[in-house]
Amino acid sequence: MFINQTVAKELYEDAGDARLQRAKAYVKQKRVSIEHIDYDDMNNFCVESLVDGNYDEYRVHISLRNGELDRLSCECEDYNSHYGACKHIIATLLEIDGNPKYSKDQNKSKPKEKYPNFSDLINTFYDEEMKLIDDLDEPTISLDKNVNLIPKIIFDSYSNEMKIEFKIGTKKQLYKLRDLVEFYNLMINKEQYKYGAKLNIVHTQETFDEDDIPMLNFIMKHAETIKYVNNNSNSIYRYYGKVLNTGSIVLSNTVIDEIFEILQNKKVTIEKGYISKEIEFVNEIPDIKFELEKINEKEYKLICNIDTYDTYEIIEGKEYTYFLTDDKLYRCSKEYKETTLKLLDVFKRNYTREIKFSKNQMPNFFSIVLPKVENSINLETIDEEEIEQYMPKKLGVKVYLEFNEKNYIVAKVMFCYGEDEFNPLEENPNIPRSVLEEAESLNTFRKTGFLLDKNNLRFVLADDEKIYNFLYQDIAEYMQKFEVLATDDFKTREIKKPKMGTIGVKIENNLLSIDVDNFNFDKEELREILEKYSLKKKYYRLKNGDFLTLEENEDIDFLNNLISGTRSKL
Repeated sequence: MFINQTVAKELYEDAGDARLQRAKAYVKQKRVSIEHIDYDDMNNFCVESLVDGNYDEYRVHISLRNGELDRLSCECEDYNSHYGACKHIIATLLEIDGNPKYSKDQNKSKPKEKYPNFSDLINTFYDEEMKLIDDLDEPTISLDKNVNLIPKIIFDSYSNEMKIEFKIGTKKQLYKLRDLVEFYNLMINKEQYKYGAKLNIVHTQETFDEDDIPMLNFIMKHAETIKYVNNNSNSIYRYYGKVLNTGSIVLSNTVIDEIFEILQNKKVTIEKGYISKEIEFVNEIPDIKFELEKINEKEYKLICNIDTYDTYEIIEGKEYTYFLTDDKLYRCSKEYKETTLKLLDVFKRNYTREIKFSKNQMPNFFSIVLPKVENSINLETIDEEEIEQYMPKKLGVKVYLEFNEKNYIVAKVMFCYGEDEFNPLEENPNIPRSVLEEAESLNTFRKTGFLLDKNNLRFVLADDEKIYNFLYQDIAEYMQKFEVLATDDFKTREIKKPKMGTIGVKIENNLLSIDVDNFNFDKEELREILEKYSLKKKYYRLKNGDFLTLEENEDIDFLNNLISGTRSKL
């Protein structure tokens, strides 16, 4: 059989010389096994093969329709990393191209043609002449202003990645956009180009359907990136072909967020495996629900309303997470992924639609699982008395603050559930508790910089900078989240701004004399304060334990300039 040599040449160039030479070796070593062929002519055929690679066997699929590549895929890592022609695809092309045993007549058990090469010669020039005849009635420039850009998504289950390809055309005929960089150049230069017998257009924005302008802008943006990367890659990469495939755009984390905005509420063809279908892009969460049921007096079970044996995919975007089913692509928040979808994944990886557990495990269910997914779990079949028995009361947190003899901040924490109050570092009462909320509360102390004092069952903040940050800003968050109780000594501690009243300045015997008796701090510490200020420190801790803030202070700036002999900019 024979294949369109223009297509073959483009694939060979895309692969690069290194892949081409390896593919030739594969053919010579008889490592290509053709599994299936549907062949009409050199412009219309479909072939599947198995290629014995260095590490594994790889399935290859190549489809050509009307002289355009309809599908190209391989299971190897090379193809999945750049979605271009790999050595296995090239080996398959080399195996079938010009090989009479794969001819159309052979497949239909017809007598073998004696001069297959001559038939190809005749058909090549015959097809070209017939094409010219067909084109006689076509206008030189299309006046149709409603040219469409039709996307098609290719999903690779092996890598859990997607790419997007495009067709261009009108109701009469659609043609595959085989080279997005070439399309980009045509648009930039506003050139005329003939895609086929029924599409001859000038590449301006006005040529395209108004609804497809966002898609046009999307293609132009990413085609420019592909062009730049391929043109500026070094020669080592170029030896192996193009760095980025020019026939499609990989839907990375950021790009999938971008394309969703364009395709929202629209239906798009997606190819997954060897099956093509339409999916709708919907800006909503899927209907995933769980129900808690009582099996008997000792057991309960959690049931999922969807069949976890069915195929679905979770795809990560930058701002969103996407849930792909047979007919829809849902856009979900990252929070939904960490709650409902995380629970669904437990069912899927255990190959079950229900999870059983004992009555003794109910407190853990109510304190750990339910708070995360309460909007997706139905408890209607459980008696209210049982729910009351296991449902934790609202958590309250009391924080007692004081300074110790070393001027460290000491915090004692108490958890409260109704009338039950206890130190979580000391007690573990047998009551329903909000474990996740408790952990979140204790993590607040860790993030602030408090250290655990196990011997005294409390937290200690010992670093001066962290104490300053706590008093300057963090304590406001604590007062919002917790009930904060402080000693009188703690309440008197403050962060001051350096202030001065009038300054007496006089010159005696050519010496500058400055009266600094009016500062709101001990003048004996002035030298150290100015040293800290010169080093651009945020604060200075006075000997009495209070803090002076040195950020954006006009008084201390003026005094520093005066003493250092520089001119004030006030």
